[in-house]
Amino acid sequence: MKKLFFLFLFICYSFSAFSQRTKKDSISALKLVSAPAEVDYSSTIIRRFLTPEVLVKKNPPKKWMVTGKYTFLFNQSSFANWSAGGNNTVAGNMTLGYDFNYKKKKWNWDNKIISAYGLSYVDGQGMIKTEDQFEYNSLLGLKASKLWFFSFFSNFKTQFSRGYDYKQEPKLAVSDFFSPAYWSFGPGMLWKRNDDARINIAPATARYTFVSNEFSGKYGVEEGKTSKLGLGFNLSAYYKKEIMKDVTMENILAVYSDYLNKPQNIDIDYQLNILVKINKNLSTNLGLHAIIDDDASKKIQFKEVFGLGLNYIFHKT
Repeated sequence: MKKLFFLFLFICYSFSAFSQRTKKDSISALKLVSAPAEVDYSSTIIRRFLTPEVLVKKNPPKKWMVTGKYTFLFNQSSFANWSAGGNNTVAGNMTLGYDFNYKKKKWNWDNKIISAYGLSYVDGQGMIKTEDQFEYNSLLGLKASKLWFFSFFSNFKTQFSRGYDYKQEPKLAVSDFFSPAYWSFGPGMLWKRNDDARINIAPATARYTFVSNEFSGKYGVEEGKTSKLGLGFNLSAYYKKEIMKDVTMENILAVYSDYLNKPQNIDIDYQLNILVKINKNLSTNLGLHAIIDDDASKKIQFKEVFGLGLNYIFHKT
């Protein structure tokens, strides 16, 4: 009988200790994780069975962050009896941007697609292409320290349609789809403070340049060939910041030097985008794009686009 009595006391004590321990763990977890308002966590039964592991599973960290954004940029000029002269113009630019980033433990995988196409109608000249871009950036990183990662990057860019030099008469074709196209890739080191501030250094970058038979001998490709392989140093950087309320500035930079062919001729590709938010769907957009590339042009290439933007976010998770 005494044995049964002591066994009963031992069971009661064990159950009490287990209950107190579970209660403390549950309360600690509830302080760290926000709980739905409809659940009454004051209940002893719920606190006892809703362990920290269960709470974490309720709100697991997201592995993928995906954002898709469509922008239509419009500008127009109209003249009537204007003594200074001028041609009526209507221009529209469509931009489709897609970001999909993956994070899990020490791994980071950032992907960014930039695509844009624009046309302008000018009285007396007809339709003129003003924008044509497709670019895909992929950057894989394995954390080495707090802000540094071992990395591997890939960058591909080309255009969608045929391009002309309108200054010549008749107009002269100077480019086409996949002509030129550039593909760069290589290992390196990545410094990343967050998704809006990063610099990648790749000292052993392979770079392919592709053209069609029609444009053989241009864009650094030898006459009679349709591709060129280079090996060089690549630095890419991305920085995005809200410089004041409702005004966002985005910087995209790529620098490349070919060890095998005139390494002193450094290629620079820089994009600056400034967005002034009016409301959820309207904004004023300013885009500046400068390129220095001796293989494409002996002069600095510069493009500026400004107008009223209609924005639509079609995918965000």
